[in-house]
Order: sequence, then structure tokens, then C-alpha cells
Amino acid sequence: KRATSLGGVESLIEHRASIEGAGSPCPPDLLRLSTGIEDLEDLYGDLDQALKAGHA
Repeated sequence: KRATSLGGVESLIEHRASIEGAGSPCPPDLLRLSTGIEDLEDLYGDLDQALKAGHA
């Protein structure tokens, strides 16, 4: 069974509907972001890179 651990120190992003499975009440475009202890500029850079890649 899929499960998410938010107890770590790293940042995590997940697609909730995929985690919850069929019949999930979550909107299909909902992403959950839990930020960790990374340097803020590193986190901004990683998110920017991922978002740009998603629109390529």
C-alpha cells in the first residue's frame, strides 16, 4: 500500500490522487508539497526547474 512519510528532513512533493487511488475525493491536479531543511535557493531552483520541465 502506498504511503507518504512526512517525518523526514527532505522536501517531498506528491500527487495526492495517485497516492489515494481510485475514488479519491482529491482534485486530480492537486499536488502536496512538504518543504524540508534544504537551502531556500536550492529549493527554489529545483522547483523552478521541475515546473519548466513540465511545460516543455
